[in-house]
Amino acid sequence: MKFTAEINIMPQKEILDPQGKAVKLGLHNLGIDNVADVRIGKHITMELEAESEAAAQAMVETACSKLLANMIMEDYSFALKAH
Repeated sequence: MKFTAEINIMPQKEILDPQGKAVKLGLHNLGIDNVADVRIGKHITMELEAESEAAAQAMVETACSKLLANMIMEDYSFALKAH
């Protein structure tokens, strides 16, 4: 079976996000003042083949926890879609 994984990786809440703070300041400079916080992360789309949804989920978990996300500073979430 073919699957598409939509993966979101974000800095943990406790970690400072200087890029997000710069964007928030830029928004303020544009007159957009109602923004409480901005966090910048990564969005990854991965297409893969697996025997089952559980096998695909295990592959994506491994990819995220061992390669794509820095588990000390980032959290991840993903959604799988079968084709």
